[in-house]
Amino acid sequence: MSPEVLSILVLAVIFVLATTRSINMGALAFAAAFGVGTLVAGMDADEIFAGFPGDLFVVLVGVTYLFAIARANGTTDWLVHASVRLVGGRVALIPWVMFAVTGALTAIGAVSPAAVAIVAPLALGFAAQYGIKPLLMGALVVHGAQAGGFSPISIYGSTVNGIVAREDLPGSPLALFAASLVVNLLIAAVLFVALGGLRLPRTGGGGRTQSTSDEGRSDSDGGSTDSRAGALAAEGRTDSAAGALALTPARAATLLALLALVVAVLVLDLDAGLTAITLAVLLSAVWPQDSKAAVSEITWPTVLLICGVLTYVGVLEQMGTITWAGEAVGSIGIPLLAALLLCYIGALVSAFASSVGIIGALIPLAVPFLAQGSIGAVGMVAALAVSATVVDVSPFSTNGALVLANAKNVDRDGFFKQLMVYGALVVAAVPALVWLALVVPGFG
Repeated sequence: MSPEVLSILVLAVIFVLATTRSINMGALAFAAAFGVGTLVAGMDADEIFAGFPGDLFVVLVGVTYLFAIARANGTTDWLVHASVRLVGGRVALIPWVMFAVTGALTAIGAVSPAAVAIVAPLALGFAAQYGIKPLLMGALVVHGAQAGGFSPISIYGSTVNGIVAREDLPGSPLALFAASLVVNLLIAAVLFVALGGLRLPRTGGGGRTQSTSDEGRSDSDGGSTDSRAGALAAEGRTDSAAGALALTPARAATLLALLALVVAVLVLDLDAGLTAITLAVLLSAVWPQDSKAAVSEITWPTVLLICGVLTYVGVLEQMGTITWAGEAVGSIGIPLLAALLLCYIGALVSAFASSVGIIGALIPLAVPFLAQGSIGAVGMVAALAVSATVVDVSPFSTNGALVLANAKNVDRDGFFKQLMVYGALVVAAVPALVWLALVVPGFG
């Protein structure tokens, strides 16, 4: 067996073990980088560490540190409730508010599962309160998270743009962001129509009501609920919990810090990671009591995952595996067919494994294939990114599981089957559609 084939088989084993044994994929990838690098490629530690993505590490830590402070001082809760109050009880708009809020959270730096974990309990509480189909509400929360997930300062966006820059590929951060935003917005619109969104009442009075004893307590499966607070917020009123979500100086300063991060990255072209850490430190210095636990709330599992996978990919690059695999894909003889195959691989594997891990592995594997010039790099990277993340509504993914866990007053088995069928439809249809829209025209 050639070293190239062996290293790719090890990569496949990493994905299988991470999925079936609940081991962090990044930790597995670090171990694989050490084993394959030393035993197969004869590399020393310095050569292995050369693939460690130091720039992405700073971005991941800095952005999630700032977002952890926003969670700790209640800024994210304030954003959710303030957004819902804006609709003033118009039930038909609530799913779109959840879509927009989740997208805004990921766009400013929240990891996708963290944003879904914040919004899903409230959103599914609204669904139970007003007779909104849980599949509609849950899917719009997940697609909202992916709609904002590739902004230039987001975790996914920073990861993909960093890989593109290191691989010397043509890139467009705004095109990547727009592709994910438009695709997920279109999917959400189709779902809204198909699942009865147009028939939802325009005011809160038309929905179902729950007894007071059912409101604000956990369901039988342990999922947290906030139906009563959500209902009051949706009707433009406040209760004691909502009243506690005032715009305090700390929250106002955090909102300004998030805005400053956007301006610094998009207008001033400053480094997102270093800027975010600086802003987080300033907030911590002024309000240490709110920021004390923020460091421990940095999404270290995601940091480990991304850095580990990209370190192993660095080993594959030094071994020549990336060039070998790219030439193998290109040897299919039909570049567009090869591109479609890569999109489907990304979607299928990501439905069961880490989306960002799949992205980190697939884009480098496509580099030699893209270097042939037959396929536009910008469109191909965007198609791969969208294909690998839009399937996160699958109940086997973290986001889909969060939606399933927080559904209220539903048959769990039936709702699981709905999510599974919908996830399968997304896997079957979306890669081909984004391939047609982004790859076939030859963007980039």
